[in-house]
Amino acid sequence: MSIQLPGEIELENRPSVEAKALRINLNRFIYGTFAEIGAGQEVARHFFRAGGASGTIAKTISAYDKNFSDNIYGEEDDKRYVTEARLNKMLDHEMQLLEDRIPREDNPNKMFFTYANTVTTIDFAKKFKGHGWMGIRFQASPDEEYSEITLHVRFHQTEARLQQEVLGNIGVNLVYGAFYKNKEPKKLLRYLYDNIDKDAIEIDTINFKGPLFKNVDNRLMSLQLVKNGMTDAVMFNPKGSNILPARELYKKNILTLRGSFRPVTKVNIEMFETALDAFVQEPGVDQSKTVVIFEITLSNLLADGEIDEKDFMDRAKLLCSLGHIVMISNFKEYYKLVDYLSQYTKKQLGLSMGVNNFVEIFDEHYYEDLGGGILEAFGKMFYNNLKVYLYPMKDDKGNIINSTNLKLHPRMKDFYKFFKYNGKVIDIFDYDESYLNIFSRKILQQIKDGESKWEEHLPEGIAEMIRQNKMFGIKE
Repeated sequence: MSIQLPGEIELENRPSVEAKALRINLNRFIYGTFAEIGAGQEVARHFFRAGGASGTIAKTISAYDKNFSDNIYGEEDDKRYVTEARLNKMLDHEMQLLEDRIPREDNPNKMFFTYANTVTTIDFAKKFKGHGWMGIRFQASPDEEYSEITLHVRFHQTEARLQQEVLGNIGVNLVYGAFYKNKEPKKLLRYLYDNIDKDAIEIDTINFKGPLFKNVDNRLMSLQLVKNGMTDAVMFNPKGSNILPARELYKKNILTLRGSFRPVTKVNIEMFETALDAFVQEPGVDQSKTVVIFEITLSNLLADGEIDEKDFMDRAKLLCSLGHIVMISNFKEYYKLVDYLSQYTKKQLGLSMGVNNFVEIFDEHYYEDLGGGILEAFGKMFYNNLKVYLYPMKDDKGNIINSTNLKLHPRMKDFYKFFKYNGKVIDIFDYDESYLNIFSRKILQQIKDGESKWEEHLPEGIAEMIRQNKMFGIKE
């Protein structure tokens, strides 16, 4: 049985938070619970104030005391409460209670939902700005399985009251979007910021699942977060699931390889493997506590003017098939990437970089928007515990170029020597010279032109995937 959601009141294209809450309340088919921990009952409050909540809300709960919370939802192994695992336990528990206590036979037309959040707002000393997980499990018709949207937010305001207010707004937007925008996930994502200053809150992870979203690839939704300016970076694991950067990077050694990976080649893999071999030899680097990231910048994805989602997915699927964590970022400059990673760890950072890209970072034009110019950028970049693992290149005459003979603008030479002789630049010597002639852009053109022998320059299994899935405009 499918029920058309009624539009009982006239609404503008972007209705207010109050109008959204009221529309939910006046829909006699929507019924569920709210469970909110850590910042007050900010979401449920909007539904109570809008009027008509008795037809929508079966129960609200706030379990602030840790003992109460543990007795309701169970203890966490890591003793943390603002986690995705905690959110999932809340959704499981509250939905089970709803089904146990509200007989389906008496409510055959009800579409059940449960909304939950677990949040910590800014601390008294204003050192930690706060963050939280929120989610909704819901039905779009009474006889279908549950679908679910979960997301992680980071607060940017410096007052707890303001953070509570924005949490309430985004929570209402999520509930409203789940019921009224579920057929358009990309629009639903943008509408989460309705009536909210985008600078007030950041969404850095989101996942959709269930029958309503069976055709949604969460990697594409991650891409939308960066594209829409909702966050600066997103990550997904080899299985293609979005993962929280803070959880993945916290107190880890981090090695990053930036590239177009269009497609991923043998030289990309050798850059990663040789850099990692050198990276784990650094004092204090434990390989078991090391994360390797393959990063693609938004500017790279926009190389042709617009983001081609199939092209993006082709790159992502190939990297994931090789077992790698992928990051999509809005960090055109390397110093911004390093600054971002340094939020989560004080341990060793590494960049695996080719000589040509390394030379580019000494171009002063990249830093014209900084008051301190290149000095400020390099201060941010190398102040942190960072080393560059430099993969060589071959020039037009066949000479191998590395850190000892690369060419820089005369004004940059002494500047470069400071970093070179302080051990910040490490040459990679264990490389296959034949790989220095491999270029992704050349292979991409060969694929499009239907040429032969491009397969031999790719990691095992990649050429087969490209052919089977018709990637990168390959000809039949």
